[in-house]
Amino acid sequence: MNFDLEYNAERSDLIIPEYGRHIHKLIDHCIALEDRDERNKMARAIVSVMGNIQPHLRDVPDFKHKLWDQLFIMADFKLDVDSPYEKPSKEELMEKPVHLGYPKMATKYRYYGNTIQIMIDEAITWPEDDKREGLYFSIANHMKKCYLNWNKDTVDDYIIFKHLLDLSHGKIDLEPLGEPLSDSKNFLRKKTPTSTHTNSNKGGHKGGQKQHNNNNNNNNKKKNYPKRTFKRN
Repeated sequence: MNFDLEYNAERSDLIIPEYGRHIHKLIDHCIALEDRDERNKMARAIVSVMGNIQPHLRDVPDFKHKLWDQLFIMADFKLDVDSPYEKPSKEELMEKPVHLGYPKMATKYRYYGNTIQIMIDEAITWPEDDKREGLYFSIANHMKKCYLNWNKDTVDDYIIFKHLLDLSHGKIDLEPLGEPLSDSKNFLRKKTPTSTHTNSNKGGHKGGQKQHNNNNNNNNKKKNYPKRTFKRN
C-alpha cells in the first residue's frame, strides 16, 4: 500500500491560518470548477463553514461581509463568483497606510510644553489693546509656574521675558514695561491646615469640668457624713 505523504515544505502557505488547511483546499477546488453555478453554490457553502469555524465573528457588525472578504483573500482574488457584497481588490489590500508623523515638539525650553507655544502664536494675532497685553503677562506668569515645576528654587523675571521673546520670535518683549510677574513664593506656597476648635469641643471641656466639680462635691459630702455606732446586745 502506497501513501502520498505531504511535507510542510511542499505545501502552499496558508493565507489565513485560522481557517486551516482544509478550507484553503476547498477554495482551491472551488476556483478549479468550470460551472459558474457550481462555484457560487460551493462558495456559499464555504462561507457558511467559515462562519461555524469562527463563531465570534457573529458578534461583529456585518460579519457576513467580513467572511466574503476573507474568502476572496484566501483565494488570492482568483475566485470568480457572484458575491452579495462588493469584491475587494488586491491593490486596496496591498496599499500601505498613510504614514503618521511624530508630533512636533519644541526643541528649546521643553519644560514649558507645547501649549505655551500655541498660546504665544495665538496671542500674537490679537489686535493691539489692553487685552492682548494682559494675555502676554498671563502667558509669562504661566511660563514662570512651569519653570518652577522643574526648578524649585527661584527664577528671575528677566529669564522668563527672555524665553518669551525667543519663543515669540522677537514679537513679545515685556521687559521694557517694567511690570514684575507674580511672586515665585505664591506658586510654591502650600496650604497648611488650620486648627479650629468646635463648639462641641468647648462644650465637652465645660461638661468635663462640670463633672469634675460635681465629683469633688460628692466626695466632700461623704466626708461630712456622721459615723454610725452599733451597740452590742
